[in-house]
Amino acid sequence: MTKVVQLGCGICGLVCAEHLAKNTKVDELTLADIRTEAAEALSKRLGTDNVSIKKVNGTEASALKGLLKNADLVIASMPWRLNRVVMETAAKVGCDYLDFGMPFDSTIEPDYERYEKMCKEAGIRALIGMGMEPGTSDVFAMHASKKLDRADEAHVYDGDSSSVEGLEFFTTWSPVDMFDETSVPAAVFRDGKIEFIPPLSSKEYFEFPEPLGRLPVYKTNHDETYFLPRGIKTLKHASFNIFIDDNFAQAATIFRKFGLLGTEPIDVKGTKVVPRDVIVSLMPPPTKFADKIRGTAGFVVEVIGIKDGKRTKVRVWTMTTYEEAYRLYRTNATGYMVGTGGAVSAEMLIDGEVKEKGFVIPEYLDTESYLKRLKQKGIVVHEQMIDIDRND
Repeated sequence: MTKVVQLGCGICGLVCAEHLAKNTKVDELTLADIRTEAAEALSKRLGTDNVSIKKVNGTEASALKGLLKNADLVIASMPWRLNRVVMETAAKVGCDYLDFGMPFDSTIEPDYERYEKMCKEAGIRALIGMGMEPGTSDVFAMHASKKLDRADEAHVYDGDSSSVEGLEFFTTWSPVDMFDETSVPAAVFRDGKIEFIPPLSSKEYFEFPEPLGRLPVYKTNHDETYFLPRGIKTLKHASFNIFIDDNFAQAATIFRKFGLLGTEPIDVKGTKVVPRDVIVSLMPPPTKFADKIRGTAGFVVEVIGIKDGKRTKVRVWTMTTYEEAYRLYRTNATGYMVGTGGAVSAEMLIDGEVKEKGFVIPEYLDTESYLKRLKQKGIVVHEQMIDIDRND
């Protein structure tokens, strides 16, 4: 029997859960969260007998230990900084682990190596960064690199045209993660080493395939910048670039400068308050307006290198509309792509395609198997090879 725990039942986690609930190899699927309303709604809609609901605080190790002790796999889709305790507990009880974004600021910090050793010694497979970005984006980059004789650069571009009538200020995934991403220095891999630049300091414009078109993008601190050079050894440059609405970028910058994105409690008239919690609590969770979003989301991966002596760019991309994502999985386009990427990785593990103990980043997965499974789940993949001038 295969027993899976989906810990964190938000906009992305529930998409992954729905895929796995339909997998004949998953005998038991436990949906666990501190708030269970969304999980209960999914369970009712699916009407299957292999799904159960547990109310659990994912930050309490004792509660997690009881939840995971008989599980084969835990999929952690809480805000990424909260997932360390999940990984620690999984290692203690011998349960395989998967998340949608690694629970570390980078792969170059001591905790990364310490947790990697912990998982390997525990004999568990810990698949980290297995959503859309990171996750599917990394697999696209690996796929593209194999079409070149040598890959020199890899860059990921996230685009979005979402709008919600009556909402001016919103995010289509975790507000905690979004503000975290826009408040810390951005990582860039340049000339073979990681460098950091100030938050939201690198605005440029990128021409996405239609219907997205030309959008402003910013470099942020994202897993791909660390993962890609590990998977594609010849890379000299790598980056992650994401569309951020000008109004949101300006607000996030002001919040950061005022200290409103701080995570340490401050005293407010005798009450301890975490500043970022106040900002996040004023934003609607993405599950509350998934049916109201209009527009398209997608991402492009560009890998540049040499093919037959010529400088060549390989472009791989995918897109989906918000309307289609809601029709299919009662979610938004971001949640659909992140959750589907997580489900593909989980099913590869369940099917025995992931052998390595310890940390497994997306670049280590079988790219052809991943892409085949992705297409079977309705994600359309486009690719293009472009000859470019040597001085371009």
